[in-house]
Amino acid sequence: MSLPADLRKRHGLGNGGEVIVEDTGDAIVLRTLDQVVARAQALSRKLIAGKAGATVEDFLADRAREARGE
Repeated sequence: MSLPADLRKRHGLGNGGEVIVEDTGDAIVLRTLDQVVARAQALSRKLIAGKAGATVEDFLADRAREARGE
């Protein structure tokens, strides 16, 4: 698929940059990989906000305790 050069430049898609194609039912949405990652990170922050034991650090601490046999 070809996109106009001004759009590619504006969204940092030089030299065949990758996009994610989303079919919303009534539209096709193109997102850059950076946009998809940022959206996933924002959603995960929202989902774990205020929940004890929900951080990566908590997960790693749990695994370390299990490895030590606690």
